[in-house]
Amino acid sequence: MKPTASTARRPDKDQPLLDDIRLLGRMLGDVIREQEGNAAFELIERIRQMSVAFHRDADAAAQQALKRLLKSLSGDQAVSVIRAFTYFSHLVNLAEDRHHVRRRAVHERAGSHQEGSLAMTLQRLAAAGIANHTIAAELAQCHVSPVLTAHPTEVQRKSILDAERGIAQLLAQREEATPLARADIELQMRARVAQLWQTRLLRFTKLTVSDEIENALSYYESTFLRQIPRLYRELEQRLDVPTPVAPFLRMGQWIGGDRDGNPFVTASTLRVALSRQAEMVLRHHLTEVHLLGGELSMSAMLTSVTPAMAALAERSPDTNEHRQDEPYRRALTGIYARLAATLHELTGGEAARHAVAPQNPYDSAEDFLADLRTIDASLCAHHGQALAQQRLRPLIRTVEVFGFHLATVDLRQSSDQHELVVTELLQHARLCADYSALDENERQALLLQCLQDARPLRVPGANYSAHAQSELAIFEAAREGRARYGAQALRHYIISHTETVSDLLEVLLLQKECGLMHGLLGEDARADLIVVPLFETIPDLGQSDHIMRDFYALPGVLAMVQNGGAHQYSEQDVMLGYSDSNKDGGIFTSNWSLYRAEVALVALFDQLGTADKPIRLRMFHGRGGTVGRGGGPSYQAILAQPPGTVRGQIRLTEQGEVIASKYANPDIGRRNLETLVAATLEATLLPPAQTAPKTFLEAAAQLSDTSMGAYRALVYGTTGFADYFFSATPIREIAELQIGSRPASRKATQRIEDLRAIPWGFSWGQCRLTLPGWYGFGSAVEAFVKAGGAGDVKKREALLQRMYRQWPFFRTLLSNMDMVLAKSDLALASRYAELVDNTRLRKKVFSAIEAEWQRTAKALALITGEKQRLSNNAALQRSMRHRFPYIDPLHHLQVELIRRHRQGEGDERVKRGIHLSINGIAAGLRNTG
Repeated sequence: MKPTASTARRPDKDQPLLDDIRLLGRMLGDVIREQEGNAAFELIERIRQMSVAFHRDADAAAQQALKRLLKSLSGDQAVSVIRAFTYFSHLVNLAEDRHHVRRRAVHERAGSHQEGSLAMTLQRLAAAGIANHTIAAELAQCHVSPVLTAHPTEVQRKSILDAERGIAQLLAQREEATPLARADIELQMRARVAQLWQTRLLRFTKLTVSDEIENALSYYESTFLRQIPRLYRELEQRLDVPTPVAPFLRMGQWIGGDRDGNPFVTASTLRVALSRQAEMVLRHHLTEVHLLGGELSMSAMLTSVTPAMAALAERSPDTNEHRQDEPYRRALTGIYARLAATLHELTGGEAARHAVAPQNPYDSAEDFLADLRTIDASLCAHHGQALAQQRLRPLIRTVEVFGFHLATVDLRQSSDQHELVVTELLQHARLCADYSALDENERQALLLQCLQDARPLRVPGANYSAHAQSELAIFEAAREGRARYGAQALRHYIISHTETVSDLLEVLLLQKECGLMHGLLGEDARADLIVVPLFETIPDLGQSDHIMRDFYALPGVLAMVQNGGAHQYSEQDVMLGYSDSNKDGGIFTSNWSLYRAEVALVALFDQLGTADKPIRLRMFHGRGGTVGRGGGPSYQAILAQPPGTVRGQIRLTEQGEVIASKYANPDIGRRNLETLVAATLEATLLPPAQTAPKTFLEAAAQLSDTSMGAYRALVYGTTGFADYFFSATPIREIAELQIGSRPASRKATQRIEDLRAIPWGFSWGQCRLTLPGWYGFGSAVEAFVKAGGAGDVKKREALLQRMYRQWPFFRTLLSNMDMVLAKSDLALASRYAELVDNTRLRKKVFSAIEAEWQRTAKALALITGEKQRLSNNAALQRSMRHRFPYIDPLHHLQVELIRRHRQGEGDERVKRGIHLSINGIAAGLRNTG
């Protein structure tokens, strides 16, 4: 594989990146020649050159020649070519990640801090007169939590991820190596590239929930368990405060607890998720304790220990005479034995080493933490502070953050599924023959009556449906999990499609039935799980504050939430759905509806609670990986939140393929975590540059109305649009691909309404239209500018330009649109449109999309003043130059193989080639794949 000629002239700072790409491309080319033959290599090069000509010049002759060549390929040839370009996309990602780390190190050595870094944020806070002790005090009240979710867009196998991590590590080692060592490292890299070539990219069987759990756990092993303690340490060093920063950054997880539309998530998978998480973190603790035992070899004949440390050593079952004068080692042997016994008790697993037999398991992570702090205090009191800093302090921080549970598992289910269970319970209890037939007021009255009654609804021996039994079993498993792994193991219950107050009351009633609610509503009730509404559609977002106001107005609800608060404040999470609101109303209306919902909810919660125990609202942002699903850079997204809505509290989902992009590389992972912390601090402590004036808000409302109208006219109002979508994108093939345990559609139909938002966005990215990330905005701007008549055009244009300069919400939204437009490609998209057999439908829909693309590009140029895409994002421009010539052949081959597949060619190689191309395009596009 060869880099394109356009990459030959670059500024010096990019030369190391180009060198890495050339090195990896040469290694891949050598492996292909060696294993597939020279003819295969030459074919790949011909396709690359023709694709570049098509991409660069929109050359009609090149397009026809390329079509002829691709049609002539056999199934084996097509698969070989697709594999080559797919692996090259993966390797370019590794080179780019390495260059990102390299450039950051250059900036730091020069004393230049990058946007989103802790150093830059703390500089800004200091310039605003905010003292370090104030920052530390604020952090003690913060809660920042990225939440890993399993969605059907993660196309990477763990085997591939592991091999790529190996190559990434070797790239880093090569940089500082001597010439002789570098040659050896390159041999190892070549071996890893050969391993990749011979490792199957695709799964033969559909991914199970257990597989998804294991995939997620690999990121904890490589990144989170080690990088989060490092991030805390850097923060403490920069703040230089006398006491450690209180834990505020924690991990969340949906995998194993998210049942919405996934029939494969059950009480059993929840137990597996909790057990495997505990096993991973306990094995990490065991390894660190073992290594500490090797390091803390101090003899009591040469140094003293505190009385508490001496007592800890004396309690140890370690009687080995060689360690009798080594109190720290004796204590750590005893701690290891207790941890090993804890591992066995919680998970059934066995520790790798046994100096003494496992015994006396810990009751909680807090007890383990107390022993570690005893060691730390003794070391610090006797000139051992340096020894404590290297491994003990990071382990203490790890236990504070991850405990014995690793990450908080959220439970999620759709409101209509709760309604079915409650209907059955009430029927069998003979309290209501048909709960589902009641109106909302009647439902609330009945549910409140049940929540104020100590008697359970369940009737022993009653014939409950399998669905009801399965749903109740989840709540029971949650109760067991909290008792077994600690209260932090499960804290949130998310209700998808929250549309009414009764949706929230139903989950409280199910908690009561399964022992998760203590006391009675209106008296001394306390719920173990925070009931979290998820507002997803445009109408639901619009009424979110009304639902929460009515919920808290019910007798006993406010007191129940206050009783559940473990701090001087109580907590209420509200989740906002980005993906579904985008699919419902288009990108601008989705973002504007989210903005207004946040403002309204914060205003409401400022009125709730009491002076002695306020209720702290925490927004949970259901952001997807792609812009069309509410994604985009997290730092800018947090700063673009309405003023006063963050307040140190934020949870946000990390979805699908973006998890690998952000967290597979440990250094990149720490950087992404750092940006979350930095943005949260800035959004919380720095005053907004300017509150959006009324004129901005009114303009946004007008833009939203027109944008949504244009979007819905195309997607829901165009006859045959669903047929176009299912033909002109690889959605059918994505649904077949073994890339997630969750079905792509909620129902077995081809209605857009029933399709999940995740594969909806994923499909548009694959065909390079990225439609959910921009459609409707061009029409909205055009209509807005013309609305005031010819005399007002310049005035309205100036208003939009001022909004872009002064309003972070508007600027960030347009920046994201700019990015997805840059990654779109109408010429490639036109190839996919050829898959639509109905010529009239194809021309009608594609011409509408093309016209709106042009309007949106024109609108962005008008507002931002930039004629070219990504004028303010040099790094992404560089990335696209390097990777797009290698992604384009995958698109051309994907179209050709989809055509064959849909015409009835049942060759398994054709299907495999399509699925490989989906993998390669997703890897190449990264956050819009």
